[in-house]
Amino acid sequence: MRSIFSLFRKKFQDEIGEWDYYFFQNLPESEYPKYLKKLYKYKTGKNLNLKHPKTFTEKIQWIKLYGVTPLMRDCTDKVKVRDFVKEKIGDEYLKPVLQIIPNDGEPFDVTAYFEQIDFDKLPNAFVIKCNHGCKWQYRIKKKNEYLSNKRLIDITKNRITGWLIQEFWSFEGFEMNYRGIPPKILIEPFMKENSIIEIYCFNGIPQIYVYIKLEDGTKISIYNSDYTYSDFILKQEDKPYMAQIPVDEILKEAVLLSGKLSNGFKFVRVDWIIYQKNLYFEEMTFTPYSGFNDFGKKWEKKLGEWIEI
Repeated sequence: MRSIFSLFRKKFQDEIGEWDYYFFQNLPESEYPKYLKKLYKYKTGKNLNLKHPKTFTEKIQWIKLYGVTPLMRDCTDKVKVRDFVKEKIGDEYLKPVLQIIPNDGEPFDVTAYFEQIDFDKLPNAFVIKCNHGCKWQYRIKKKNEYLSNKRLIDITKNRITGWLIQEFWSFEGFEMNYRGIPPKILIEPFMKENSIIEIYCFNGIPQIYVYIKLEDGTKISIYNSDYTYSDFILKQEDKPYMAQIPVDEILKEAVLLSGKLSNGFKFVRVDWIIYQKNLYFEEMTFTPYSGFNDFGKKWEKKLGEWIEI
């Protein structure tokens, strides 16, 4: 993952000097808007209006700085969100948990968390992830081969420990819903998804449904709220994979459940996977692409109108 530090050093070196993780950690909050505007300009080529945001990406930037609530932070936490999902829709949609380190009431030095993993109790394939970041995870598909490779174990340990001692918001552009999440290790079974579903919800109403089929080659369909095919495009590089996938009951189920989970939030994308024909909750994404992905003039305006701030 390329950090924003490497992106900015060349363009803004003369103006800001050395910009690194510790720069952000020590930056007064009063300076956050200033530097977020610089980042937004670099990423999108546009000026950011935080006082009167109108487009989707502008409103996501506003939410990042001013709209984060304690519940949003809990639902960003990959451990705490499980309680929220269980309460709203039931635990049958949750992936099994193999280990959580530390358990509640068992504080450890984060640099020792990796040592607490009980590999003897883990299956052959599993995923080690950090609860307080995005894509901070390792997939282990053959445990015995992994445990016999000391170099690979050391690499994994160093990388995960490095994640545990850092805060994700500093890496991806002031995603304040990640700030302050107590870091933990979450270990789940390795579940190779057959399909991915992403439901874009606005004020508790599912509006855009993204269905990605993976079984027989990647195929992507995007639907409007009435299940008609949409001209909404996530990224230009997705165009070759666009296909008209028939609507099925599992998609409808994901939409219904997403409405229940998103109720009360200005915006959230609820993510799911399908594994062995069963639907599983993946995560709640409040700031997709950190709010820097341009969905085009039409959809930037339309999605922005759906967010009430």
